[in-house]
Amino acid sequence: MLQNKLVTLATERSNPCVTISMKTHRTHPDNAKDVIRLKNLLTEAKDRVINEFGKRDVNVLLQKIDNLDTEINPNYNLDSLHIFISNSTKKIVRSPLQTQNNGVHISSSFAIKPLIKLVNQTQEYYILLLSQSGVKLLHATNDTITEEIKNDDFPFLENHNYLTDKEKLSDGKQVDNMVREYFNVVDKAMLKVYNSNELNCVVIATEDNYSRLLQVADKPSIYYGYSNINYNDTSNKTIGTQAWSVMKEVRNKTIKNAVDEMGEAAGQEKAISSLPEIFRAVKEGRGDLLIIDKDYHQPVKMRTELTFDLIKDVTKTDAIDDIVSEIAWEVMTKEGRVLFADKKDLKSLGDITLKVRY
Repeated sequence: MLQNKLVTLATERSNPCVTISMKTHRTHPDNAKDVIRLKNLLTEAKDRVINEFGKRDVNVLLQKIDNLDTEINPNYNLDSLHIFISNSTKKIVRSPLQTQNNGVHISSSFAIKPLIKLVNQTQEYYILLLSQSGVKLLHATNDTITEEIKNDDFPFLENHNYLTDKEKLSDGKQVDNMVREYFNVVDKAMLKVYNSNELNCVVIATEDNYSRLLQVADKPSIYYGYSNINYNDTSNKTIGTQAWSVMKEVRNKTIKNAVDEMGEAAGQEKAISSLPEIFRAVKEGRGDLLIIDKDYHQPVKMRTELTFDLIKDVTKTDAIDDIVSEIAWEVMTKEGRVLFADKKDLKSLGDITLKVRY
């Protein structure tokens, strides 16, 4: 799981930790340029490590750098590539999110902002393909279906609670009750899956069937919404695209509500936009909600544990390439909320704003 990888990398401390980030391309011939860019960044990383640390104590790390260009197949590239290397670690993460920064970060910790953004902007959820002729449960990430869930409950066969009495078959209320019973069983099975990992669900169904499901659901809030089923096309690609449209609307509402919440916090003098004040507040555990322009980053050089100087030259000794990633991680680990958003969605907020608890 991406979340587990983030936790592992965020908590590692080693001297040095090398992070390499670069923009990549999905198709030829553009991805041929990625090979050249990667070689140049690996050369830069190796030279900087040798200049700062020599060779003897980082020999294992240097060997990893030497081998990386042969281990990364450009044909599998997405929109960005992030590499995390230390003497004890080597992680390669391909991301569907673009990065504006091609560069090398060397510090005592990894530059995890790309992973925080990836976790923040990657939605894992379930898709319930719901009809009276059968029910499937699918696991999805963004617009891509990754697997069909098959367990003791799923998939459901068609509704066999048939009414054989002709008079009852003509009774709409009886038929409706039959459908509700079927969907009630489906809901209980869905709730068991939800309770195991708390991933919410988008339903692909007719409006009538979705309405019936909500009416019998033990916990309607696990269903984010629905999209009308097209019985002529229930391919994974089509269903994934439909469900992702619902999820994007949910995310847009989340961002809007967060921006509105920050505006109310500002009126109560509980919003901070000064980077040094934000850093101190999150270190003290006061961060409740952090909203960041997704393209914002800021290198610094620490003066004390709680103070720093803004810098431009990230190759300086003890420079932290991006203090924003450390701030975001502090908020997340202290049960605060972090949102990366497009500049256009931030209204009057600056590059980074924190709502404090007190």
